[in-house]
Amino acid sequence: MSGEDKVTVDKIKGLILILRPVNCFMMGGAVLIGELIAYETLFIALPSLLGFITSFSLTGASMVVNDFLDRFVDMINAPTRPIPSQLVSEKAALLYASFLSLIGLTAAYFTNLSCLAIGGASLIVSAIYSYKGKEMGLIGNFMVSFCVTLPLFYGGFLYNSFSWSSSGLLSLAFYTLMAFLANTGREITKGIIDTEGDKLRNVRSIALQFGDRVAANLAGFFYLLVVGLSIFPWILDIVSWHYLPFVIISDLGFIISSVKLMKKSSRENAKKGKKMILLSLGIGLIAIIAGRIGTDF
Repeated sequence: MSGEDKVTVDKIKGLILILRPVNCFMMGGAVLIGELIAYETLFIALPSLLGFITSFSLTGASMVVNDFLDRFVDMINAPTRPIPSQLVSEKAALLYASFLSLIGLTAAYFTNLSCLAIGGASLIVSAIYSYKGKEMGLIGNFMVSFCVTLPLFYGGFLYNSFSWSSSGLLSLAFYTLMAFLANTGREITKGIIDTEGDKLRNVRSIALQFGDRVAANLAGFFYLLVVGLSIFPWILDIVSWHYLPFVIISDLGFIISSVKLMKKSSRENAKKGKKMILLSLGIGLIAIIAGRIGTDF
């Protein structure tokens, strides 16, 4: 491979990494899950595709903006990320974020005006968070969780209709709340990992304000709340039995992460816990799909 070819491959790799494709796919999938929950119907090709593209692109844009604004902090917290490692230039990051935003908002526009408004609101909140929200402690964590859970509700507006079934609305409320709590716990956990770099940007994370132990206990509390809520969809008979095996695995991930983190609130434990929580969230999404598909539509 020539030097020019290697540079090109590295640039492509950087553009993929800065996008955080796993997060983007999960957020795109959350729109489809929200659609399934709200309408109790399987996906219709065009609205589903547009919804996925909107969520994927706007999530990617927010990831890139976040990395751009965090580029100096990441030199300490995460020097291997695309911008501090010079895989992606600052100019390229801004152009990339603009392109992704345009794609996402265009897809939302061609869905309906409600979706365009929700997509625009999500982009604005994520930008405010990246610029200033990180300095706002728990409120900033809530802002992130709002953006993370919004795709579920977005899926309920793909047909610009409010004719949700009662079970669909109840399911959507439960799953949105669980996702909100889980992600808030994960954001608090990230604060334990990023304490050194956060000091440079005056980020008022729970870990910096009250210490790693308090942050670990609070994160564990949010995770255990998710476990407690996860049984209610089954008790209320709004999911089929297919929900149970997946949600049990997901809950085990939350419980193990909580116990380990609360037992030892070290940076290393927080790193491991953050990864396990992301995996548990993914399995939780599968549980929702399995539970809804197994019901009578």
